[in-house]
Amino acid sequence: MAQMIDFHIHPPGPGGLSTEEQAQMTAYFRSGPPPASNEEMADYYQRQDLFGVLFAIDTETATGRPPVPNAYIADCVRRWPKTFTGFGTVDPWKGKAALLEAERVRDLGLKGLKFHPSTQEFYPNDRRFYPLWQKAQALGLIVLFHSGTTGVGAGQPGGGGVKLGFARPIPYMDDVAADFPELTIVMAHPSWPWQEEQLAMLVHKPNVYMDLSGWSPKYFSPSLITYANNVVSDKVLFGSDYPAITPERWLRDFAQAAFSDEVRPKILYDNAARLLGLA
Repeated sequence: MAQMIDFHIHPPGPGGLSTEEQAQMTAYFRSGPPPASNEEMADYYQRQDLFGVLFAIDTETATGRPPVPNAYIADCVRRWPKTFTGFGTVDPWKGKAALLEAERVRDLGLKGLKFHPSTQEFYPNDRRFYPLWQKAQALGLIVLFHSGTTGVGAGQPGGGGVKLGFARPIPYMDDVAADFPELTIVMAHPSWPWQEEQLAMLVHKPNVYMDLSGWSPKYFSPSLITYANNVVSDKVLFGSDYPAITPERWLRDFAQAAFSDEVRPKILYDNAARLLGLA
C-alpha cells in the first residue's frame, strides 16, 4: 500500500461537469486538462505511488442532471483495489430512495457518502434529512460534506446561482455532529471564509475531521497550520481535489509549509488510514 492517501478525487466518467463547467473550473484553479479516462487517472496515481478516495455528487433534484452511478465508482475500486477506495453519493432530496441508495452504497463496499450542500441546495441540519444521517450512522458510513466556498460557478453572473451559505460549518454541520455523535463527519476543504468555525468543530466534536483539499498549502492560514500541528493533529487529512489540483502540485507546496515533522505523516497517511480501516 502507498504511504500517502489522497482523500479527495473526482474521477472522469458519466455525468459530472459539462464541457463549459469544466472549462470554468480549469480556469478558476489554473489547472491542466482532466484525465481522459479512468485508466489515465489510475496510471497517474500509480506512478505517484498514491492511494486515493474517489467520489461524485448527485445533484439531480437541484440541477436536473442525472447522477454518476455509485456502481461506476465501485467498479473503479474493483478494478484498482490497491490504488483506490470510494464514497457513494445520494441526493438528500430523494427521501426514502436516498435511504435505500445509502444501503446500496454500503453493499457495494464503498466507505461513505459525499455531499455538496451548495450545489445540492440543502442545509444539513434540516430535520427532513435527519433520517439520512441516522441511516449513515447505522450503516457505519462516513459522511463527507463540502464546506466553505466553491469553485463551482465562481466568477459567473450570480456565481452561477450557487449559494455559499448552505456550506457553512456552524450551525449546519455542527448540529449534525452534535445530534449524531457516532456518525463520522469529514468537512472537505479549509472552510474559508468560516475556517475558524471549522477548527472549533474539530476541537469540540470527536467525530469531526477535515480534509485539506481544494487549496494549495501555500495559501493555508497560520491558524490552520497551528491547530494542525497541535490540538487537531489526529483529525486533518491530505486531499488534493484532483483534477482541479493535482496531488503532485499539492505535495510540492505542502513540503514548503510550516507543518511539523511529527504531524506530516499523520496528515499524509495515518489519519486517513485509521478512518478508512486500512492496514
